Amino acid sequence: MEIRLEQVDFRYRGDGFRLRIPEWRLATGQKAAFLGPSGSGKTTLLRLLAGILAPDSGVVELDGLNLRGLNDAARRAFRICRVGFVFQDFQLVEYLDVRENLRLPFRINAALPMDRADGLEALAESLGIAAQLDKYPGELSQGEKQRVAIGRALLPGPQLVLADEPTGNLDPDNTQRIMDLLLEQADDATVVMVTHDHSLVERFDSVMDFEEFQK
Repeated sequence: MEIRLEQVDFRYRGDGFRLRIPEWRLATGQKAAFLGPSGSGKTTLLRLLAGILAPDSGVVELDGLNLRGLNDAARRAFRICRVGFVFQDFQLVEYLDVRENLRLPFRINAALPMDRADGLEALAESLGIAAQLDKYPGELSQGEKQRVAIGRALLPGPQLVLADEPTGNLDPDNTQRIMDLLLEQADDATVVMVTHDHSLVERFDSVMDFEEFQK
């Protein structure tokens, strides 16, 4: 999925925060990292790309479609079918086992055809969580939870994968393993990842440093 941002301006009402992106592009299949201090707007931009938020002005264009021109329902439909989101805090459902957490997007979104979930077992095997499919989140390590969160985002076959600090809770060894898995499994997709870890940037085609937007 190709991304084009132009003169994007967004504000949270009442707290003084403002994010302005003059211009940014990412080609289909490329991988990008968002760097910068907390509060600089990295997660906000990720949510703008997902259509969770809408900019006050400017263009947030994915494959030629300007999300700002869509209403909430249309943006949600676009996100369900074409975007996978890996949350920083995993957001696994504690009373569902790993298998059902992976299937969750299909259970709650009728727009996703259930046959896309046919690859669940193979994906779990490639992510190293096949032995955990019948376990519950409370029985998993941090690294295993992260793999489940990645698997849930990837199972529907998204064209765009957005990952918010997917290695933030992991030790260095697990950080590298999770990065290997994420980039390998999302090889055909466009990937945008928020990180504080400068050691990872060499693995990306593009890096956006949010300190530039605070000057």
